[in-house]
Amino acid sequence: MGKLFGTDGIRGVPWNYPFTPDFISKIGYASTLVLSKYKRSGPKAPVMLIGRDTRGSGLRIQKALVEGVWANRFKVLDLGVISTPAVAYLVKRENADFGIVISASHNPPEFNGIKYFCRDGLKLNDAVELKIESLLLGAKPLVFKRIKHAIQKKDYSKDYLKFIKSTLPAGFSLKGLKIVADCANGAAYKLAPALLKELGAEVTLLGIRPDGKNINIDCGALHTGAMQKAVTDTGAYCGISFDGDADRCMFSDEKGRLLDGDDLLSIAAPYMQASGRLTGGKAVLTFMSNYGLIRYLAGLGIKAVQVPVGDKNVTDAMRREDLKIGGESSGHIIFREFAPTGDGLLTAVQILAAVRDMGKPFSHFKNLWKRYPQVVGALKVAHKPPLEKVHGFSGKISKFEGVLKGNGRIFIRYSGTEPLLRILVEGESKSVIKGIADDLMEHYKKHAGAVPAGKH
Repeated sequence: MGKLFGTDGIRGVPWNYPFTPDFISKIGYASTLVLSKYKRSGPKAPVMLIGRDTRGSGLRIQKALVEGVWANRFKVLDLGVISTPAVAYLVKRENADFGIVISASHNPPEFNGIKYFCRDGLKLNDAVELKIESLLLGAKPLVFKRIKHAIQKKDYSKDYLKFIKSTLPAGFSLKGLKIVADCANGAAYKLAPALLKELGAEVTLLGIRPDGKNINIDCGALHTGAMQKAVTDTGAYCGISFDGDADRCMFSDEKGRLLDGDDLLSIAAPYMQASGRLTGGKAVLTFMSNYGLIRYLAGLGIKAVQVPVGDKNVTDAMRREDLKIGGESSGHIIFREFAPTGDGLLTAVQILAAVRDMGKPFSHFKNLWKRYPQVVGALKVAHKPPLEKVHGFSGKISKFEGVLKGNGRIFIRYSGTEPLLRILVEGESKSVIKGIADDLMEHYKKHAGAVPAGKH
């Protein structure tokens, strides 16, 4: 990971560095210098697609970015407010050279970000990101002439929804079903209602009034309480909550109980196994996936391949081993037979199709496996020293791993997008793992310096 790029592009608070207008323009220009080397547009002008979520800062960031992109004579297509995975799909379909999404995903509205997709609809690999960084942070100033062009607006939302529906079995319908959908006041606020209604569902909608300041505020995949309550209040079949850029989702069963990404994988992977679509007998999970899910899948003959957190890491592992399903507890699920990256709308309809085909209520799938208790703590940090350099920290971890006796685990990492240290402890006893997590956080604060960010 470099100095600008985190686990999912570049993020920050406008209009602080690196999100000052001038530097954003340089990001746009540097991107074209690197990514034009991978161009496939032939003799025509290279093309970049750009979309954004509903944050108030998005348009101004787009304007600054595009000024830098135009300097290298790229044609720019403005997709407007649209989901991150829709841009990934459209970059490949439209034979574009690359795409950018202006979004900070699940982060609060005061943040924003710049995400990239290369010509195949995949996120940039680390080597390409570092090439862009080296131009931006190198000793030689990045100088370019600003050229004004007209930006071309394109509405591909119907094309994207047509693609999503094409992944479903012939004749699939949600007719007669009540579904609650929380769109997080984000990129899904038009797409998700249109999709569910076109499939015949009776939809109760939440989070569909973005004002530039309310994305992810008390709504969406990180704040599912209102969605869960609406499910029980309306007697709905299920509920779905998307995050700000709609690359992931969470479900609620008909009893108002949350189904997270681990629950969704426990539905999707066995269903794909039964239908002969699970290549290699494996599913890709992350180190944050619940140990109970790993044991459940193993009992069905499905091996879990675990990777670091981040949907890019999941995708990379799936490509290496030619696997078809993977995901994260956070709700990023990748159905690689249809798309190379996490897609909240695609996940929603694939889960709905699987559950409908199996003829069971969602509550049936909430009780299929034993979820190990987890404690996840977070500490705000001013800097991120290597964990092995924090006095006595490695010894503490080894000691507590001995306490768990192989029937649980400890996983500690710095966030790739926020100034946070995350600590996960998992085991059979809630009180034991809480004590371990508290002790580890206190030790880190004492020896590395941090303040509590709360527990999640």
